[in-house]
Amino acid sequence: MAFGSMRDSGRQSPMSEINVVPLVDVMLVLLIIFIITAPLLTHSVKIDLPKAESNPNITQPEHVELAIRADGSLFWNGEPVALEQLAPRFGATVVQAPNTELHIRADKLAHYEHVARLMSIAAKAGLTRIGFITDPSEK
Repeated sequence: MAFGSMRDSGRQSPMSEINVVPLVDVMLVLLIIFIITAPLLTHSVKIDLPKAESNPNITQPEHVELAIRADGSLFWNGEPVALEQLAPRFGATVVQAPNTELHIRADKLAHYEHVARLMSIAAKAGLTRIGFITDPSEK
């Protein structure tokens, strides 16, 4: 028998080795196919594209900077403002420019209650873009 052992003991054990010859044959065929097709993939068409220069159009949206001190006092772009004046001012700002951003600069000792109330008033007035200004140099 071709797959049996040389001993003639009467029973045959199953072959436990993996036949890698077909695997090697397939790999060699794939290698040859890739060697032949690789130069065909690098073929490109030469065209002359027009040259153009342009400057990026950077438009900064309108923004309002609102500062909150630790004692709860508010400042609209540097000038003091009362809490009751915020809703009409936010409304007027949204009517003028709908894409206005609100930048909140809060003192690190300011209570979260003041910041949350301010954000609520701004959201009710229609300001949807709200950001916080922080100082990255402090740890």
